[in-house]
Amino acid sequence: MNHFKTALAAAPAELQETVAAHLHKWTERLAAMNLELPRSPEFAEALVKVWCASPFVAEECCKSPDLLIALIDSGDLTRAYGANECQDRLNALIVDSESALMTALRQFRRREMVRIAWRDLAGWSNLGETLMDLSLLADACIRYALDFLYRQATEKRGTPLLKDGSPQQIIVLGMGKLGAYELNYSSDIDLIFAFPEEGMLQDRKETSYSEFFTRLCQSLVRVLDEITVDGFVFRTDIRLRPYGDSGAVIMTFDGMENYYLTQAREWERYAMIKARQVAGDFEAGKQLMAMLQSFVYRRYLDYGAFEELRALKQQITQELKRKDRMENVKLGPGGIREIEFIGQAFQLIRGGKEKSLQMRGIQDVLKRLGELHLLTTEDAEQLQHSYVFLRVVENHIQQYQDKQTHDLPASSQARAALAHSLGFAGWDAFKQELDRVRNAVHEVFGQVFSLTKQESTQANGRPSWNSDSDDAEWLKAFGFADVEAALDNLDTFRDSAAVRRLTAKGAGVLDRLMPQVLDAMREFDRPDEVFKRVLDIFTAVAGRTVYLALLSENPQALALLLRLAAASPWICRYLAHYPVVFDELIDARSLFAPLKKTDLTEQLDWLLQSVDAEELEQTMILLRQFKQQRVLKVVAADLMGAIPLMVVSDYLTYIAESIVEKVVERAWLALVQKYGKPPGSDGVHSGFAVIGLGKFGGIELGYGSDLDLVFIYDCLDGHASTSGDKPISTAQFYGRLGQRVRHILDTRMLSGVLYEVDMRLRPNGDSGLLVCHINGYEDYQKNQAWTWEHQALVRGRFIAGDPKLKEKYEAVRHMILSLPRDADALKKEVRDMREKMRAGLATKDAGKFDLKQSRGGIADIEFIVQYGVLSQAAKFPALTTYTDNIRQLDGLANVGFISRESAETLKTAYCAYRDYGHKQVLRDGPAVIDSAETAVLSEKVGALWDKIVEA
Repeated sequence: MNHFKTALAAAPAELQETVAAHLHKWTERLAAMNLELPRSPEFAEALVKVWCASPFVAEECCKSPDLLIALIDSGDLTRAYGANECQDRLNALIVDSESALMTALRQFRRREMVRIAWRDLAGWSNLGETLMDLSLLADACIRYALDFLYRQATEKRGTPLLKDGSPQQIIVLGMGKLGAYELNYSSDIDLIFAFPEEGMLQDRKETSYSEFFTRLCQSLVRVLDEITVDGFVFRTDIRLRPYGDSGAVIMTFDGMENYYLTQAREWERYAMIKARQVAGDFEAGKQLMAMLQSFVYRRYLDYGAFEELRALKQQITQELKRKDRMENVKLGPGGIREIEFIGQAFQLIRGGKEKSLQMRGIQDVLKRLGELHLLTTEDAEQLQHSYVFLRVVENHIQQYQDKQTHDLPASSQARAALAHSLGFAGWDAFKQELDRVRNAVHEVFGQVFSLTKQESTQANGRPSWNSDSDDAEWLKAFGFADVEAALDNLDTFRDSAAVRRLTAKGAGVLDRLMPQVLDAMREFDRPDEVFKRVLDIFTAVAGRTVYLALLSENPQALALLLRLAAASPWICRYLAHYPVVFDELIDARSLFAPLKKTDLTEQLDWLLQSVDAEELEQTMILLRQFKQQRVLKVVAADLMGAIPLMVVSDYLTYIAESIVEKVVERAWLALVQKYGKPPGSDGVHSGFAVIGLGKFGGIELGYGSDLDLVFIYDCLDGHASTSGDKPISTAQFYGRLGQRVRHILDTRMLSGVLYEVDMRLRPNGDSGLLVCHINGYEDYQKNQAWTWEHQALVRGRFIAGDPKLKEKYEAVRHMILSLPRDADALKKEVRDMREKMRAGLATKDAGKFDLKQSRGGIADIEFIVQYGVLSQAAKFPALTTYTDNIRQLDGLANVGFISRESAETLKTAYCAYRDYGHKQVLRDGPAVIDSAETAVLSEKVGALWDKIVEA
């Protein structure tokens, strides 16, 4: 006993008597059972340390002296368990009744809880091992109990079956810390139950599957939760299920999906972040987890999560104050919950887009937030260290008496035990470190959630934006030229139906946002105009509070929105009409980053990977959102001067190309699923192609440009049938493919239209077939097409489809453009067509210049190029290589059709006109400007027109 006396003498004085009493009782009982006392000084030191910290462990050892001896003899006390050890040990047990099951589980739990607490308090395991051991113990108990109860229930009533005839089992979800493998020592376990399909058992009562599984779940909860002479296994809480206490104990997958998509509250997304299947049918559970994943992680950046979690934290704080429990290491200021809220707020907000944040463990989340620079490296590391410290404190508080508490102890003895277990000289030293940790956590929490934002706004002494005070005087401070007009705009906004319908939560967001907007007005030369535009945007999106929250919580996004609004009324309408693009305002670096065609393709692949080809509406919605978000990037970069004109058109063309490629692919897959493949098809969209003409073909798309398209196909026998169960002729297949492609592109939905499609340039125009066979296309271009159709072909470019058909199309285009032509006859036809267009389309207003149709404008340049290519390609085949005007002008200069100086003049004018055109669109203006602005350029172009075409 000398080793124990030595160790006891080093313990805090107020703990020595209790530990000595336990030690005396334990040794007496060991002697009575003829069990030998472990005598090493290391064991004695550990025992005193553990029993000082945990009267619970001491009492359990005294009640069952052989428990500790068995743990020592087996070596379990001094080693870490493997991942499956608890499960394997339970599976080796044999029980023959529910009562025997309850006894076995409770005895197993008691042994393992003593082991886990001992290793933690003795310093033989770290926090990660302790939390994992507790979580795996819970998993094993749930699985073992469920397996036994399921076998018992099916033997009595029969086995529920899936539609394929295989046995049906439930899915058990572990929520919260159990789901994240972070279970604390005396934690309860939160469970949710589900099953795949409803049905009926073939027993006498024709029991429904839901009734069968409800009884099973109730039995499981009772086996785990009920207190017997042996205690309990785990306190079990099933109130997180859909509809809470008033809801069914278990629901089908369909019922769960309907609930979470239509009725679930915001806090349930937070609860589901850590959800993990812990028992049941793991194969079927994958389907349920995929559905829940889409519920938790939104495709957009959801800044409304800040408001939700802020409100939840304030409710918790108020409740703690009411109960005088602010010294709570979990829920109090700077506690564990604040760290979890920080991590999970970013997960809810960004997890849908940043897949690496879709994880359960909070320490991994915090580490990733630092790597993504969403938190500073210092804050991320501080929070990780603080989390470890607080969780160890929490476990030691609970190990003291195996009670589910998070409050700091009040008695001097319990305080001494806690401080000693954590290695502090006394309570004051521990409390000083705890306060430092909590203050550091709370400071980061305040920064992330801007808890004082509203208070500081109101402390400025100015009235709230929606008060009835003297607004006119107040508004003068923000630089408005016409204060009365600004006040009228503000009143109109306040009284709008959208604002009046706001919930209390939405009104709170607006209360935080509007003072920020008004403060920012001082920075603009025309604040009246900017303010009116911004209010129009807010009116349009007020019903979707998430977008207002995004701006309220992100000053950088708000500042960028205001700059864009000041620069362009067009973009204000764009944002109001397509609010999903607000997500793109978050990161200016990303917003202005160069677009790459390969990146666009990869992004589209990722976006649509979970959507089946036959899910047409969902595909169309996602494509529209993709386009809207990418176009915003181009507009923002253009307005902020981050990219030049040529790049604007390149980017807009890349976006359209990527979308058309994906549309063709999805349309092909959907038709193949329905009708099978056409004969000879060996890949996706085989035998079909989309040709772009006009601005699309010329890589010169502008904002709002439509797409000039032609569809062609190639097959040996148009009457041959497809390979599916519902075959149609190959010609019909390609016709329907073209219809579906056009439908996806130009159908107007609530989410807008992808592109207006113009197909009048196909053979025979509106009266021609929607999809033309390549041979028919060649024949038409060779024998029936007008000169203006060959002009259009100059800018004809393969966009998407079968690479083999691309080769055939380009051969046809080259052959047609290279046909020998009478230069004078060609010149007359080009001139006549141009004069006809100018007479019918150019502006008649004196002093105005129509960028496209006026003399010396865009159309003159395009016609010069087209005339040059058609007249020279027979001699210079390389002229058919490119489809854009700039490189075609270079080609014409290279072959001597025009001088290098003339080519540069036309290129300069063409780029300038297109730049004017882009800016006019963004300013909501027509493609008509004062003629003085372009007088020099238009005169030079007009002179070259006269020289080349009129001569």
